[in-house]
Amino acid sequence: MKTYLDCFPCFMEQALRAGRIATNDEKKIKRLLDEVGGMLSSIPLESTPPESGKVIYQKVSEITGIPDPYKEIKRESTEKALTLYPSLKDEVKKGKDPLLTAIRIAIAGNVIDFGANSHFNIEKEVYEILRKDFAICDYEKFKVQLNESSEILYIGDNAGECVFDRVLIEEMKKPVTYVVRDVPIINDATYEDAIQAGIDKVATIISSGTDAPGTILGTCNAEFKKIYDNANFIISKGQGNYEALSNERRPIFFLLKVKCHVIANDIGVEKGDIILKNSEFKDYRI
Repeated sequence: MKTYLDCFPCFMEQALRAGRIATNDEKKIKRLLDEVGGMLSSIPLESTPPESGKVIYQKVSEITGIPDPYKEIKRESTEKALTLYPSLKDEVKKGKDPLLTAIRIAIAGNVIDFGANSHFNIEKEVYEILRKDFAICDYEKFKVQLNESSEILYIGDNAGECVFDRVLIEEMKKPVTYVVRDVPIINDATYEDAIQAGIDKVATIISSGTDAPGTILGTCNAEFKKIYDNANFIISKGQGNYEALSNERRPIFFLLKVKCHVIANDIGVEKGDIILKNSEFKDYRI
């Protein structure tokens, strides 16, 4: 996905939010905003938003001296999600279609996003998404691909959200490689966050190698790219991964809640919609 003009105010808002989480020093925050503002003029519209996010959050760490400003928020998000885990499993058991219910639960976890969305009520989100219609629902394709695939590449998004992903991974009942970020950026999940969520109990965890808030393939490591290139069933969670991978000609299923009108327009849906979207790439073989 390209960068749109409406992304630029969001970049500034995210820089301010991250700066305030990292430090109370107003002078540092002012310097951060000055430097990020100056950087915006050199961001090409052809780049993806995660490419811009990468340099902006590097600037946050550089100026504040805090490499992981969201560390405590991520830990608390995962702790909160783990308290919900038993009830999430119960929802799957009592659902008319357990797999579809587990997909809904995974999407509900996508609301835990301090880049695009600083205020949310996760219990309310779960309740609403379990009852909400999909704007795009390629569920039949998902089931076919799941049945025909021997393993799954699952590209994770945020800390805390990993617990919701765990519910879906357990319901799919196939070997899963779960992908996290290489280093902390926003509240995106790293290896440590995935372990806290218990992902190691249900999947093999690897790092993509990127330090961006989305899977920018040019910044990923060789291990991930080899698995990605050979995968015939890929799940991509969240907005950042959609932004980075939406133009890829790979067998990807995008799972997300749309929290931004720019992404809503790019997909052709409304802000707040829930999405299970196939990449529409037909030329791969199982």
